[in-house]
Amino acid sequence: MDTSRRFKKGNGNGVQIQSSTNREVLKNAPVKDVVTAAHRVSMRDIEPCLFGRGGTCCRNCNMGPCQIIDGVDQMIGVCGADASTVAARNFLRIVAGGAASHMDHARGVVMAFIASAKGDAPYEIKDGIKLRQVAMSIGVDVAEKTKEELAIEVGERLLSEFGQQEGGLSFIKRAPKLRQELWEKLGILPRGIDREITETMHRTHIGVDQHYENLLFHVARTALADGWGASMMATELSDVMFGTPVPIRSRVDIGVLKEDEVNVTVHGHEPILAEALAIAARDAEIIDECKKVGAKGVNLAGVCCTGNEILMRRGFPIAGSFIQQEVVLATGAVEAMVVDVQCIMQNVARVAESFHTDIITTSDKAKILGATHIPFDEHRAIDVAKEILKHAIKKFPERGKSFVPVHSMDVVAGFSHETINYMLGGRFRASYKPLNDNIINGRIRGVAAIVGCDNYRVMEEMHVEIAKELIANDVLVLVTGCAATSIGRTGLLSPEAAQYAGDGLREVLEAVGCPPVLHMGSCVDNSRILIASTEIVHTGGLGNDIYEVPAVGMAPQWMSEKAVAIGQYFVSSGVDVIFGPTFPITGSKVVSDYCFNKMKDIYGGSWHLAKKPTEFVNITIDIINDARKALGIDKKKERVLFDMAMRRELGSGVADAGCGGHA
Repeated sequence: MDTSRRFKKGNGNGVQIQSSTNREVLKNAPVKDVVTAAHRVSMRDIEPCLFGRGGTCCRNCNMGPCQIIDGVDQMIGVCGADASTVAARNFLRIVAGGAASHMDHARGVVMAFIASAKGDAPYEIKDGIKLRQVAMSIGVDVAEKTKEELAIEVGERLLSEFGQQEGGLSFIKRAPKLRQELWEKLGILPRGIDREITETMHRTHIGVDQHYENLLFHVARTALADGWGASMMATELSDVMFGTPVPIRSRVDIGVLKEDEVNVTVHGHEPILAEALAIAARDAEIIDECKKVGAKGVNLAGVCCTGNEILMRRGFPIAGSFIQQEVVLATGAVEAMVVDVQCIMQNVARVAESFHTDIITTSDKAKILGATHIPFDEHRAIDVAKEILKHAIKKFPERGKSFVPVHSMDVVAGFSHETINYMLGGRFRASYKPLNDNIINGRIRGVAAIVGCDNYRVMEEMHVEIAKELIANDVLVLVTGCAATSIGRTGLLSPEAAQYAGDGLREVLEAVGCPPVLHMGSCVDNSRILIASTEIVHTGGLGNDIYEVPAVGMAPQWMSEKAVAIGQYFVSSGVDVIFGPTFPITGSKVVSDYCFNKMKDIYGGSWHLAKKPTEFVNITIDIINDARKALGIDKKKERVLFDMAMRRELGSGVADAGCGGHA
C-alpha cells in the first residue's frame, strides 16, 4: 500500500483536535465554559520556549538561567558549558525523572507484594505458576516452599535491588546474551536502581560531568535500570499478585459513565489502590449503601494508566485518557475522581468545583489544593477503599443536571506476553514460533509498538492514523498507555478491526482471532514488550539479538518524562524509536547526531524524529524493510510441495526431522 497517501489535516493552530465525544460533552455540559487544557493551549499568546524545547536552557545553578545557542561562543553558559553539555545534562535529567516515577511505582508494588505474602495486606498471590517462573528467572530456589514463602523471598530479593550499590539487577539476565555482553562491555549495566538516579543528580550538578558522551552513557544505564529493572518488577509482581492478564472485553470512552450508579473514576498509575477499590465496589456493604441513596451500585471507571491496569485484569471500562480527564468531570455525572500519582492535572480540582464532584487524593506524594485527602495504606487497603467509596456515595444525591454521551467503543485488552504465547501455541505447545514464521514468510512485515501519552499540543490524532496505516501495510501493532485508549476509541482494539489489515496480517489475525492492535497494558507495562522481543530472539530465525528483529517503537504524542525514559531503554536494547513532533536535544547538533545516528552504531537502535503521521509510517516501514533485508527474508519465497524424489534428494536427516512438507 502507498504510505504517502494524504492524511486528514489538523486545525492548524497546534491544538489537539478534540474527539467527537469530547466536543459533545463540552457543548452539552451542565456548566458552561468549562476550561480544559485544550483551551489553555489555544489561549496562550506565546510559543513554547525554543531554548527549553531544544534542551539548551540551563538552570542548574544561580548564575543562570543561561540560554545557549549552539556554535556561538558568546552564547555559552556563564560557567562555560556549551550546547552539547547542557543538552546532554537536561536529557539525562528528563530520563531520570521519568525513570524515578516508574521506580517509585515499582517500590510500592514490591512492598505491597511482600506484605500480602506475609498476610499483612488483603491481596493474594493469584498466579502461582508465574511466581515460580519469576523466582527461577532471578535464581531463587523454588523447591519445597509454600507459595507465600516463595513470594516473600522473591519480594525481598527484588526490594534489595533498589538500595544496593553493586551487583547488578536480576531481570537484566532475561535479555539476550549478546545484549548483556554489549552492556557489560560499554560499562552501562545498572548497579542498583536508586543509585543510578542519585548519580544522575550528581553528574548534572554544576561543575561535574561535562562530556556529552559520558553523560549519554549514563542516560542508557539509568533507562536500563527502569526498563529491565523497576518497570519489569512492577509488571511481573502485579501479575503474580492480581492475576496475569488474559483477553477480556470491555468498553472505552466517556459514555461508560452511568446515570443510575455512583460513578467513581480512578486516575493515575498504581494498581494497588485500583485493585482495592475494585474489590470494595462489589462488597455487599457498599452495594447496600448505594441502594440507600437510590443508586444501583458503584460504577468504577478508569482514567489514564490506572484505567489500563483495571481494564487488563478486571475488565472495568476506561472513561478517558490523559487529555480527557477534565472532560470526564465536565459531564457532571462523576461523584468522585480518586487519584494516586502521575499525570494528574491540577485543574481537575478547579473543574470539580463547578459540580458536586470530589477529587480525592490518596498519596502523600501527590496532594492537590482543594481536594479531599484520604491516605491509602496497603495494610488496610479494603477499609480505606470502603471509606473512599462511602464518601463518593454520599455525593450521589447531590448530583444535579448531567450529560453523559451515548458513545463508547468495544475493546479487547489483556495481551500479556503469556497470553500471546498461549494464543499462538495452546497450553502444551505455547510458543512464539508461529509469529516468527509469519514474519519470516512475509505475512507479517514486522512489529511496531505505539506507546506513551496523548498531548494537547499535537496537531492531529496521530495514534489512530499511524495505527491504521501500519496494519494496512501488514505491520502488527502493540500499544500501551494512553495511546491504547485513543486507539481503542476508534474500534481498532477489537478482532473485527482485522478487516482493515493487509492481506497477510489479516490472514494471521483471523486464524488466531485477535485484533490488529494488541493492548499490552499501562506505560509501566512496556517491559512486557522487552520480554516479548527477547522471546522472539530466543525462538529463532530472526537473529541473535533484539536489534535484528524487524521491530520499531514510537511515541507520536509524548508528553511525560516517562516516555523519554521508556524510549531510551528501548534504544539501549537495540530498538529504533521514533518520537515527535519535538525532541529535547535538538538545540545541540552534536548531541542530535549522537542520538539520531551514533547510537545506532553503539546499540543497534537509535532515536528518530517525525512530525506527521506519514513520516512516522514511512520511517517505520523503511526500518522494518531494512531489517528484513539484513536477515535475508525480504523476498517472498514460494511454497513448494515436495514429491518423493525431492525428499530423497534432501537426505535421510531431513526426512527423519519431519521437515519435508514445504520450503
